[in-house]
Amino acid sequence: MSVIHCDIALPAGFRPQDILAFHRRDGERLAEQVDDDGLKKGLLWRGLPACLDLRFRSGRAILSLDVDGESGDAGELERMGRRMLGLNQPVEAFERQYRGHPQLGGLIAARAGLRVPQTATPFEALAWAITGQQISVAAAVTIRRRMLLLCDCRHSSGLLCHPDAARLAALTADQLGEAGFSRAKSRAILALSQAAVSGELPLDAWLDGAAAEEISERLLAVPGIGPWTVSYALLRGYGWLDGSLHGDVAVRKALGMVLGAADKPDQRQTQAWLEAFSPWRALVAAHLWALLQAGGF
Repeated sequence: MSVIHCDIALPAGFRPQDILAFHRRDGERLAEQVDDDGLKKGLLWRGLPACLDLRFRSGRAILSLDVDGESGDAGELERMGRRMLGLNQPVEAFERQYRGHPQLGGLIAARAGLRVPQTATPFEALAWAITGQQISVAAAVTIRRRMLLLCDCRHSSGLLCHPDAARLAALTADQLGEAGFSRAKSRAILALSQAAVSGELPLDAWLDGAAAEEISERLLAVPGIGPWTVSYALLRGYGWLDGSLHGDVAVRKALGMVLGAADKPDQRQTQAWLEAFSPWRALVAAHLWALLQAGGF
């Protein structure tokens, strides 16, 4: 067993509540446990069960990673922590450009400094995106919980760890079906996992700066992965802020509220409205999610 530590300075106006809300989705606290000043999360670290403890102090994030095995790299932990906290996202430039916008200005003023919390790994973001296709957040949380229990990868603390591609690739479509996945989603999860294990989809290597267009093209070739899933995974897994989430029901509902429309806009109308905000379309979607006070996916 080894413990790794790092201390990350936070920018002025950082919003810890957004990070905590993102990890508070599952009320059963099997894999993430959130309290007033931080969280504990089970994850796999170089294939080993680990527990991340993240604490927010005055202007700082203090991270400790307890690994069930000998594995330690504070620099790697800091890079993961910065991604999870959204610190690589240039939100200040977005806010300077649009704080006077007739529709966005009010959203930005209400949540200045809003960043998009990211998953610990790109694979976790993709697995969650596939799970959440065309269902509610509550339903997706339930299926995710069953998937974690099915894989039963636990840290010594008792926290469940999100499975990696190798563990999911070892499952069958029938097992995933018992957890609540549709046949199509089971095929997509397995195809993604197998491609990641084989190296056909080098998900972690893409963190070093692969172009979003290349990642999109490769992911869209996986059966069962469409534009919404790719845009979501690029946002939550890679911090790419220009995916168009016009197919998201919550985004459309919130946009209808912003525009004062009687009904939520359709996908075509939402896509056209978001297009004006490129290269910030996904960040605009995050502000729309926040308007509903539900955090979106």
